[in-house]
Amino acid sequence: MNNTISVKDLISLLISKIWIIIAVTLCGGIIAFCVSEFLIPLEYSSHISMYVQSYTEISDSADDYNDISKSKQLINTYIQVMKDDAVMESVGEALVAEFDESVISESFSMSDGKIKPSSLASAISITTVTDTSAVYIEATTKNPELSAAICNELCSQANKFTTEAIGIGEIKSIDTAKVYYTPVAPNIPKNTLIGLGAGFVLIVAIIFLIDFFDTTVKNSDSLSKTYNKPIIGEIQQFDVDSKSKTEQHVKLTDESVPFHVVESYKAIRTNIAFALSTYDNKIIAVSSANPAEGKSTTAANIVIAAAQGGKKVLLIDADMRKPVQHKIFGLVNKRGLSSVISKMCKADDCIHKNVMENLDVMTAGPIPPNPSELLSSEASKKMFEELNEKYSMIIVDLPPVCVVSDAATLSNDVAGLIMVVQYGKTSFDDVTDANKRMELAQMNILGYVLNDIKTKGHSSYYSKYKYKYKYNSYYSYDNKSNKKAGKNVD
Repeated sequence: MNNTISVKDLISLLISKIWIIIAVTLCGGIIAFCVSEFLIPLEYSSHISMYVQSYTEISDSADDYNDISKSKQLINTYIQVMKDDAVMESVGEALVAEFDESVISESFSMSDGKIKPSSLASAISITTVTDTSAVYIEATTKNPELSAAICNELCSQANKFTTEAIGIGEIKSIDTAKVYYTPVAPNIPKNTLIGLGAGFVLIVAIIFLIDFFDTTVKNSDSLSKTYNKPIIGEIQQFDVDSKSKTEQHVKLTDESVPFHVVESYKAIRTNIAFALSTYDNKIIAVSSANPAEGKSTTAANIVIAAAQGGKKVLLIDADMRKPVQHKIFGLVNKRGLSSVISKMCKADDCIHKNVMENLDVMTAGPIPPNPSELLSSEASKKMFEELNEKYSMIIVDLPPVCVVSDAATLSNDVAGLIMVVQYGKTSFDDVTDANKRMELAQMNILGYVLNDIKTKGHSSYYSKYKYKYKYNSYYSYDNKSNKKAGKNVD
C-alpha cells in the first residue's frame, strides 16, 4: 500500500472538506464570542506609577546621577517587598474597611472576613520601566473602584514597608490611581479570533487524523501498484432520479445516467476485450470483497455496454444466495441457474432471450440449500462449456469473495475475475483478503473496477471526470433515444 502523501494531496483533502472546515471554524468563533459576551464577567483595571530614590536629598547633578543609578539597583528589592504577604494583608485590611464584603468577594477569595494574600497578589502586576527607576503598578478586578483603591493603598503603604525592610531609599508616587469604567476584559474581538483559530486548527487536525487512519481505497494508482493488477475501469458516483432506481441498482439504459458514466462503461468494455484477446474462454466472473459494493450493478452494466457494442452476450446471475439481476432487468425468476445445474431444466429454457438487443440473461432461479456445491459440480462445468461456444462474452455475477466460497469454485470455468472495489468503502485489507482467497483457489484476477468514485472526495486523482465534453449535448441526445430501445450508441 502506498502511504506517500504529497502537499497536493493534503491541499486537495482540505479543499474537499472546505464547508466542514468553514462551519467548524465559525462555530469556534461563535462559541468564543458568546462565552466572552455572556459568561465571562467584566474586569476593570487601574494603574499608578512610582519612582525610587536612594536618598531623599539631592545636592547637585553628580549626586543626582548617582542617586538614579542606586535607585535602579533597589527597584527589584522594592518590588519583592511590595509582593510580600505582610504588605498584601495590610492592603487587604484597608480594602475590607472601605468596601462591602459582597463587592470584595466578587474578585477575591476570603477567609474569616479577610482577603487571602495570594488572591490579592494575583490581581496586582508590579513591573519596572526600562532604563528608569520607575515602578508601574496595575490592578485588575471586577470592580473599577476596587482596582483604583488597590493601587492607591499599595502606593501609600509601600514606602512604610520598604523603609522598614531595606532602611535606605524612598519610593514616591506622582499622582493617584484613577477609576476607569471601561472594561479591559474580556477582549471580545481577540477571544473571537482565538475561537476561530482554535476551531480551524481542531477540525483540520481531526480531518488529517481521520484521513491518516483511513485505509479505504481512494486511489486507483495505489490499488494497481499494491497488487500489481490493472485497473479495468473507474466509475464516478452520480445522482439519479428515484424512479430510475431499483434497490439502488441503475442500468445504463436509464435516461438519468450521465453521459460520462456511459463512456466509462464503454472503456471497461474495451479493456475487457483486450484482456480476453488471448483467451479461448470468454467467461468472466464479477465479484467484490464484501456485500453492497456495486458488483451486481457493475456486472449488469458491463453486459449492457458489451451488447451495445454489437457482441452477443449473456449475463448469468450466479449469486444464488441473494440474487438481484432479475430485479435489475425486471425478469421472472421462477427458474434459472439453479434449475439448470440441478438438471431440472435445460439451459435454453432458463435463458431470457433478447432482454436487450444482443443481450440474454439467465437469472439465479430458486435459491438452493447448497450453492457452492452446485457451482462446483460437473453439471455446472458442462453448462459453462456449452454456453461459452454460443456467446461472444459471458459475465457471471458471483457472491462476495470474502463472505462465501462460491467464487473459488469457478476458478477452472472462467477466464478470470474482475474485482469491484468501492471508493471510500472497500479497505486495502479487504482487497488483500479477497486476493489471498482467490490465489488459494487459483482464480485468475484480471483487474479491478473502482466504483462509486467521489470526484469531490479527498483525492484529486479523479478530477478528470469533471471534464465536460464539448459535444456532450449531441451525443447525449442520441444516447437517450437509443437507450430506450437498447441499441448500440457507438
